[in-house]
Amino acid sequence: MSNRLEGKVLVAQGGGPTPVINQSIVGVALEARKFTQVTSVYGAVHGVRGIIEEDFVDLTRETTNNLEKVADTPSSGLLSTRDKPDEEYCMRMFKAMQAHDIRYFFYVGGNDSSDTVRIINDQAAEANYELRAIHIPKTIDNDLMENDHCPGFGSAARFVTQAFGGANLDNRALCGVYIGVVMGRHAGFLTASSALAQKYYNDGPHLIYVPERAFEMDRFLADVQAIYDQFGMCTIAVSEGISDKDGNPMITRLMGEERDAHGNIQLSGTGALGDLLSKEIKKNLGIKRVRSDTFGYLQRCFMGCRSERDAREAREAGEKAVQYAMWDNVDGSVVIRRPVLDYSVDYDLVPLEKVAGKTRHMPDNFINETGNGVTEAFVNYCRPLLGDGRPESHRIRAPRVAKILHK
Repeated sequence: MSNRLEGKVLVAQGGGPTPVINQSIVGVALEARKFTQVTSVYGAVHGVRGIIEEDFVDLTRETTNNLEKVADTPSSGLLSTRDKPDEEYCMRMFKAMQAHDIRYFFYVGGNDSSDTVRIINDQAAEANYELRAIHIPKTIDNDLMENDHCPGFGSAARFVTQAFGGANLDNRALCGVYIGVVMGRHAGFLTASSALAQKYYNDGPHLIYVPERAFEMDRFLADVQAIYDQFGMCTIAVSEGISDKDGNPMITRLMGEERDAHGNIQLSGTGALGDLLSKEIKKNLGIKRVRSDTFGYLQRCFMGCRSERDAREAREAGEKAVQYAMWDNVDGSVVIRRPVLDYSVDYDLVPLEKVAGKTRHMPDNFINETGNGVTEAFVNYCRPLLGDGRPESHRIRAPRVAKILHK
């Protein structure tokens, strides 16, 4: 193994976009351009599909000014794909990399993307082809193993928090039940972040349901009734992936099992779960004003609601990936550590096998005993990730005027 591996850099993104993923991509491009052993920096258009189709752009010839503007733009400037490569697919990718003398491969993505990097890395080793393959974390679900938190989560959580703050103000004005359905197939971090919308003692969300706890309809209805009796309103946050005690997603009760390209039951892009829960409340509790929204893709690329801390860390994750590959000549997955709770981060590189294809769930101490809310430990964990300068709600404090006709 040489100490100075010369050749091209290739960066790509897999899976869903985030508000800050371009920070990581630009971090890779600008950092890699500093190293003399790098002959060019390529970006794969539409992720792994772009690699097998040799659909590359030469980021070496892009201006720094424009890259910085792209970095501040949500979603993926290189576009993405939902393709899930198997061994044969990865071999086609590897052949394309060989043909273009790619010696450094940086893939920004989640669980499945890290597994793709692992397969490519193994194939390069078997072929005795020197390639440094590094996975850069990205997911609004915040569900990558080894990471304290993931780039993209803080900004998406900021959106969820502010959206529930607004929804609660609306619900308080006219008094009813409001349900917001948030992304989260197996992990409830994003839904749980809605708790940070609470300012006053009777603010919502009053109830929070995450996939880490089995969902029981009878218990749900009792929770809603209790809150409604207490406050005359109820604001609810629920993960799209909530399931019953047997692991069956609640959404399948209404829609059946439509599956995506990865074999996962289709959860996003429909208001079915919110409609189902609303119907049950109206039918069983007799509450007339019940509304629901499905956030769907909104939190992934919403403009103007970015956590600056999230953006900085996404950039640094890309830069650190290049430094590990160039200076240390190693492969692996970049992870974010938090040495102290409030607040600092450090970066580490772990073997791909520790992250690839695995899912991190919310720790038990983040979920309350009744399974319908979060604890102070979660709030303390999440608050710094949302960044500074969030808008606050305020209430009229003027005293009530004494009644004359309705004493």
